Amino acid sequence: MTFASEESEYSTEATAQAASPEVPEIDARWYAVQVASGCEKRVKANLQQRIQTLDVADRIVQVEIPQTPAIKVGKDGSRRQSDEKIFPGYVLIRMFMDEDTWQVIKNTPNVINFVGAEQKRRYGRGRGHVKPLPLSHSEVERIFRNAQESEPVVKVSMSTGDHVVVLSGPFKDFEGDVIEVSPERNKLKVLLSIFGRDTPVELEFNQVQKQN
Repeated sequence: MTFASEESEYSTEATAQAASPEVPEIDARWYAVQVASGCEKRVKANLQQRIQTLDVADRIVQVEIPQTPAIKVGKDGSRRQSDEKIFPGYVLIRMFMDEDTWQVIKNTPNVINFVGAEQKRRYGRGRGHVKPLPLSHSEVERIFRNAQESEPVVKVSMSTGDHVVVLSGPFKDFEGDVIEVSPERNKLKVLLSIFGRDTPVELEFNQVQKQN
């Protein structure tokens, strides 16, 4: 299906909705938009620029990438504050849906499509037009509430099987292999050779350093 035919289907649908007194749009609604992997921030920046350039700030009012706080633990045990995307590959947009705003979003680089219901083609094969569907108020409220209230997620670069050396504590300078990682507890278990026997020892992330 060409973009032109998709536009035509949306235009007809939008006109019908606007003419219906049963669905008045009294407030902007939130929509989810699928974007190319890893391009969420780029899409947000491009959209914010296009919104101003095309003078649609009164109809596309907010662009968000829901995130939760995270702590990244490096190989040397160092910690760095960062953010973790809740929905990788998606951007949330609060807007009044009409043909113009639909075009602004769809023509933004790295935007794939709105999340919605696929409408079957009248003729031929191939994918049909996707009718954008707004998110429910309760769903939006839950997403942003969870983002604000979530405890920081600990992200570690170590995993089961990694070889590490202990940096501090009674087992300093011992070497062993990681057998269990517990990010939520900020701990891991390492199999150390103690008195000639392999013994699992629980350690803090910052007590070990990953070896190449």
